[in-house]
This record gives sequence, C-alpha cells and structure tokens, in this order.
Amino acid sequence: MLLQARLLNKWVMGPEGRLDILRGVNLEIAAHEAVAILGASGSGKTTLLGLLAGLDTSSGGDISLLGKSLPALDEDARAALRAGRVGFVFQSFQLLPTLTALENVRLALELAGCRDRQTRAGEALGLVGLSRRLHHYPSQLSGGEQQRVALARAFAPHPEVLFADEPTGNLDQSTGAPVIELLFTLRERYGTALVLVTHDAALAGRCERRYRLDNGILTPV
Repeated sequence: MLLQARLLNKWVMGPEGRLDILRGVNLEIAAHEAVAILGASGSGKTTLLGLLAGLDTSSGGDISLLGKSLPALDEDARAALRAGRVGFVFQSFQLLPTLTALENVRLALELAGCRDRQTRAGEALGLVGLSRRLHHYPSQLSGGEQQRVALARAFAPHPEVLFADEPTGNLDQSTGAPVIELLFTLRERYGTALVLVTHDAALAGRCERRYRLDNGILTPV
C-alpha cells in the first residue's frame, strides 16, 4: 500500500481548550489510485493533506508513506523520503518569483537528484503547453499558466504520489478546466497516485474513490 493512515488525530489548544481537527481518520491509498477528499472550507482537508504528506505532525495515530512510518522520522528524514517521489500542487501555485518557469521546474528536478535537468524541465513544460513561456517569470504569466508551471514542476520528477490541494481554487472555470485535464492526463501518463483535496463534487467525481471530511471524521461517499 502506498499510503496508510490509522486512527489519525490532530488537535490544537486554544483559548477555550482543546480543538479537535481530525478524529480517528483511517485511509488507504494504493499505487496509481486517484482519491478525492471532499469537505467544506475549514473542515480540515488541508490539515489532513499536510499530515499524509509528512508536512505536519499528528497528535496521535500512524501514517505510513512509501513504506515508512512518518511519526518515526524527523523533518529531514521526511523531506528525504519525499524527494523525487512525492509531488505537490497548491491552490496558490507557490512558484519562486525570482525564477523563470524553466528554472522553477529545473530546481524541483535538482532537489529530487534527477539528471538531465534542463532537458527534462523543458520537456515537462512542453507537455503543459508552455514551450513558448520557458523564460517568463511568474509575474509575466496568467494564473492558469502559473498553475501549469506548477503541474510541470510537480510531475517532472515522475513522482509516485501527488498531493493536490484545491488546484483550481484560484482560477475561474474557463481557466481551471484545462488545468484539471492536464492534471489527470499527466497522472495517467506517469501512473502517479493522486490525493486530491477539493470542495468541487464534479472534480471529485473524476477520482476512483471519494471521501468526505466533516467535523473531523472521514467517511467514504
């Protein structure tokens, strides 16, 4: 199994005491599988995604990613586990503003320890239709183009699993639709497992399995 969560809990202490964000979450995701996590804004979807990817630590339970128990690893070890094997696409694009599109993708390949980084970065941008935008900076690109750069960056190392957090949340429908098509096309091309967080039921319907997060409890739908 590529990813497993067992009795996963997350809470924080606030002025009024303990606030439970996730309560006993159980989840399994196999290689090449696409799974959507639905939920209203503020339901904890992004928190869950961060825990599953090892970007945050849980308050209880266990997560196994790529055969490793995340609670047993420190931050550096979790980062080493993700390098080249885990990709991310965020709502806010998160491109480095001082790097061109090509340099943003090439940096991801460098961090993943890949060879032929310049060639692979150019090929990845070509796959998302940005061959003529290689040397443009994020500020010179539209929102849809920036998210396509983010897709190229995420898929260029050929990750085993991709975590996508509201990937079209900052785009309108006409701009977001091509981004979603690219997301699923690239996923099929590389056989990448997909964990998609969204509030869009139609988008979630393109995944093989769907879950809803409500009041900290994850249930299949």
